[in-house]
Amino acid sequence: MDGAAELVFCVNGRKVIEKNVDPETMLLPYLRKKLQLTGTKYGCGGGGCGACTVMISRYNPITKRIRHYPANACLLPICSLHGAAVTTVEGVGSTKARIHPVQERIAKCHGTQCGFCTPGMVMSIYTLLRNHPEPTLDQLTDALGGNLCRCTGYRPIIDACKTFCKTSGCCQSKENGVCCLDQGINELPEFEEGNKTSPKLFSEEEFLPLDPTQELIFPPELMIMAEKQPQRTRVFVGDRMTWISPVTLKELLEAKVKYPQAPIVMGNTSVGPEVKFKGAFHPVIISPDCIEELSVVNHADDGLTLGAGLSLAQVKEILAEVIQKLPEEKTQTYHALLKHLGTLAGCQIRNMASLGGHIVSRHLDSDLNPLLAVGNCTLNLLSKEGERQIPLNEQFLTKCPSADLKPGEILVSVNIPYSRKWEFVSAFRQAQRQQNALAIVNSGMRVFFGAGGGIIRELSIAYGGVGPTTICAKNSCQKLIGRPWNEEMLDAACRLILDEVSLPGWAPGGKVEFKRTLVISFFFKFYLKVSQILKTMDPVRYPGLADKYESALEDLHSRNHWGTSKYQDVDPKQLPQDPIGRPIMHLSGIKHTTGEAIYCDDMPVLDGELFLAFVTSSRAHAEIVSIDLSEALSLPGVVDIVTEEDLRGVNSFGLLGEPEKLLETQEVFCVGQLVCAVVADSEVQAKRAAKRVKIVYQDLEPVILTIEEAIRHHSFFHGERKLEYGNVDEAFKVVDQILEGEIHMGGQEHFYMETQSMLAVPKGEDQEMDVYVSSQFPKYIQDIVAATLKVPANKIMCHVKRVGGAFGGKVTKTGIMAAITAFAANKHGRPVRCILERGEDMLITGGRHPYLGKYKAGFMNDGRILALDVEHYCNGGATLDESLFVIEIGLLKVDNAYKFPNLRFRGWACRTNLPSNTALRGFGFPQSGLITENCITEVAAKCGLSPEKVRMMNMYKEIDQTPYKQEIDATNLTQCWKECMATSSYSLRKVAVEKFNSENYWKKKGLAMVPLKFPVGVLSTAAAQAAALVHIYLDGSVLVTHGGIEMGQGVHTKMIQVASRELRMPMSNVHLRGTSTETVPNANVSGGSVVADLNGLAVKDACQTLLKRLEPIISKNPKGTWKDWAQAAFDESISLSATGYFRGYESHMNWETGEGHPFEYFVFGAACSEVEIDCLTGAHKNIRTDIVMDIGHSINPALDVGQQVEVTCAGEWSGPVGRVI
Repeated sequence: MDGAAELVFCVNGRKVIEKNVDPETMLLPYLRKKLQLTGTKYGCGGGGCGACTVMISRYNPITKRIRHYPANACLLPICSLHGAAVTTVEGVGSTKARIHPVQERIAKCHGTQCGFCTPGMVMSIYTLLRNHPEPTLDQLTDALGGNLCRCTGYRPIIDACKTFCKTSGCCQSKENGVCCLDQGINELPEFEEGNKTSPKLFSEEEFLPLDPTQELIFPPELMIMAEKQPQRTRVFVGDRMTWISPVTLKELLEAKVKYPQAPIVMGNTSVGPEVKFKGAFHPVIISPDCIEELSVVNHADDGLTLGAGLSLAQVKEILAEVIQKLPEEKTQTYHALLKHLGTLAGCQIRNMASLGGHIVSRHLDSDLNPLLAVGNCTLNLLSKEGERQIPLNEQFLTKCPSADLKPGEILVSVNIPYSRKWEFVSAFRQAQRQQNALAIVNSGMRVFFGAGGGIIRELSIAYGGVGPTTICAKNSCQKLIGRPWNEEMLDAACRLILDEVSLPGWAPGGKVEFKRTLVISFFFKFYLKVSQILKTMDPVRYPGLADKYESALEDLHSRNHWGTSKYQDVDPKQLPQDPIGRPIMHLSGIKHTTGEAIYCDDMPVLDGELFLAFVTSSRAHAEIVSIDLSEALSLPGVVDIVTEEDLRGVNSFGLLGEPEKLLETQEVFCVGQLVCAVVADSEVQAKRAAKRVKIVYQDLEPVILTIEEAIRHHSFFHGERKLEYGNVDEAFKVVDQILEGEIHMGGQEHFYMETQSMLAVPKGEDQEMDVYVSSQFPKYIQDIVAATLKVPANKIMCHVKRVGGAFGGKVTKTGIMAAITAFAANKHGRPVRCILERGEDMLITGGRHPYLGKYKAGFMNDGRILALDVEHYCNGGATLDESLFVIEIGLLKVDNAYKFPNLRFRGWACRTNLPSNTALRGFGFPQSGLITENCITEVAAKCGLSPEKVRMMNMYKEIDQTPYKQEIDATNLTQCWKECMATSSYSLRKVAVEKFNSENYWKKKGLAMVPLKFPVGVLSTAAAQAAALVHIYLDGSVLVTHGGIEMGQGVHTKMIQVASRELRMPMSNVHLRGTSTETVPNANVSGGSVVADLNGLAVKDACQTLLKRLEPIISKNPKGTWKDWAQAAFDESISLSATGYFRGYESHMNWETGEGHPFEYFVFGAACSEVEIDCLTGAHKNIRTDIVMDIGHSINPALDVGQQVEVTCAGEWSGPVGRVI
């Protein structure tokens, strides 16, 4: 084989030539580090989130067609890109040239918050529009199926993208037989006079039109190269790996004979994750390129032959075309395959993964292999010895040597037979979500009745997800042959299948009972479906199903997303130039969509920069016997390994009282605890060395993982927290009934799209250091770094431009990692960067606290709850972190919207051997509220009343008092409840739901309505103070800085709106650079739904100070410009810079007396949701949700609709800000 000297491809229309390329290099780091195209983001590294989506374009010289498809750059080896054109978000549009309509619409429709996922969203939709300039809604939602968004939610993103579709303006689905926009059951009544609302957050008329003729063309040079350049095998040799790209079948076979153990890689969607996440290594990779025989599509008399090199997306398109052309009786298997191809992974993976790779990988949860196995498919193999065929059966799927590929053999194509008359094939799968999620259980089933008669002649059943590979119920099927298709057969089949497809209680992946249920439920659905078809084919011979069973046959497809929202219009008397209350686009929105918004790891590599990677504990509780660093230190590029010994005297720091160690080399208390840190010249070298650190452990007892185990071992942080009101014990004596219960809640990952990121830069003099970090709490970063380096805080400056999502997870652990990174930078006098991979991030950082709630309720028969005794336990993990604070907030909010005259609330934070759990959106309230709502629901059931009636009966009414004796005015709570009841047409829909449930046996609907009281505050005045700094420059422009962190909630945009109003100048005159301890010192953490409140008042204070100084100047020249006034003030020696300060809301809480004023005000709301569930599989969908929220006067409704927690001030009822239908 002749080795190719060069790798040639194009990026955004520019030719790239790489010599001596490393085959281990993926496209994502190449784009970000080599080409400095940082718009493409790292989100998960495994092709699961879509943040790294790019468009790949390839020219086929045989068909003369160009294929555009989305791909995950994190899984794409650059060696596979020879001759391809890559388009990144920078190539789509930019603020420096022109923005593309996709970018404009996502931004102006408010489809960005933190913006980290946005470039991937843009690329997915852009690629769709390159192929379908006027897509359907189904194509749109399918295109976004491989993209995750963690903070914006998909409604505004889909709203933006729907502007490219030809739609009727209707959700295209009628619930209860009536369109959501029709009057009547789904009517949206107007609000009372004086509460005028607006339904529009953007204006489509202003959008740039989509002009397909203006898109980047496929580079002609690549087209000529594909047409005329002699094709030959390309060989790329790296330090550890060799990449071979044969271009003919003959060369492919030669390579396979020479390297029989080398995997054949097409899309790298199987081998790539194994290398990245499981540590697999292949010294040789064989990657066929444009081999025609591997892309064959052959229509024969007995079926379809598809090349093994076809992508799953191409297979999907081919099957869809075949189904249109052939009679239904021939396409049963194709229909089933197409069903699974619509939900398998996301659009990006389907365009990268090959049919052959999917089959040969034989993953235990493969969606296609069970169907191909029951469909009697065969595999066409080729080797130097010639061709042969093997069946795709159970022996092949279990990798039985006699039925598998031999060394040197390759899979060329797959034969998929046509189905026959009286033959039926079905596909089933159940996953956590409909698309882009691995199946919990999937199945393929086929039955053949011969010439009719309803007697089983052939039966094949295969399951995935219930064993180490796909399992075929061959024995069960054999015993059922010859039996009629009736209920006796069904009963026998269920027993046989459960016996054969057995799942032990310890089966990997857990959910054993659920999986057993699915195994039978799938067959039952197959039985019903076939019975229904038989009845259609021969109504006389085959009895029909009862009407109430028919709903079991319908899949719960998520319909097209549709939502409407209304917000309170500004007062007509408000000046047009006053931006407060107006739906203004996030000021970074356009930069989010063009990839120009800079996040921590987007900062250019600095001269001499090092990279730091952590070594973490692999044991939950153990003594570290020894640590061997020698092998890691011997690797090239490794500069140092920081251990506890290096941090002697500075190895602990406490944020909330209890100090936490930075590194631990003696005794570890959880998996993921930081042990040491490798510092190397590059990320690859640091992470490679981290894996070579050898740690010997001695396991210790006890290992406490659950709340129940913590209770048994009395393992708690500090004592209990208690809140008591009234006389609970006496009240229990007079109630009609007493109910006791408990509820468990699991934890939740933050999964912020931007992983933990930091860059420490020594300044070279006076021990100064700049720390750039993705954090919610710069002051804490400053304090912990200063303490670790033994310098005053004034030598450490922490800078945060923006954060790619946080949700409470970028506070405590971020500080610890930043301190270690800064220590390494200080020690070596060089910049040090640390960016966690997704797996590391989820291992090291905790999440939402798992909860156990126990309650005892005393109530009257009419539903009034007179006594409530509640115990809360949260799983705090190995260190205190914010667990005690979470318990306190949970106790203070446990009453939710209800007045319980006698109550006792107690809470404990459990110390366990899990990574320390921490703050996550809601901060204890979601768990606490669910405990209370569960209790309410059970009380209602005991009383024979609807939960809504019991909720309404126990709600706060007008002026009242909370359990901690703070006054509350619940007038708006009642108003929100009534408004939600009306807008949701609750009463009518309740009747419709009950009717549906009585008529359907296997599908059920539920309708529930819940009130909300969300107290806003941070329990102390000191924690609520805020500061700002405002400069006016001589040209009349203004620079604002404040202590809040921009993490997607739009706080910077709101602060500019505040400055614009107070200074009475256009928003375009005001700029905000970011947050830094250099400009605003001692700022509190950004969280708790108060960032805009507190910092807005500080900005307001600064602006008013400036305006007061300038009043004499302005009064002398009222028609002047800001430039005139600034110059005049300067000439008169009047300061044009002012600090603003807000001392904090008066708040306090005394836990000894159980009394206080911990919150400044309360936010009220109500929500009504209708859901449907499949009782056989657990599949569910949300049909409609109505939300009415009182958020006072919104600074920016466009941002607040997305947040619904960012509150500006207490006060007037503002009507609903969100109604999702």
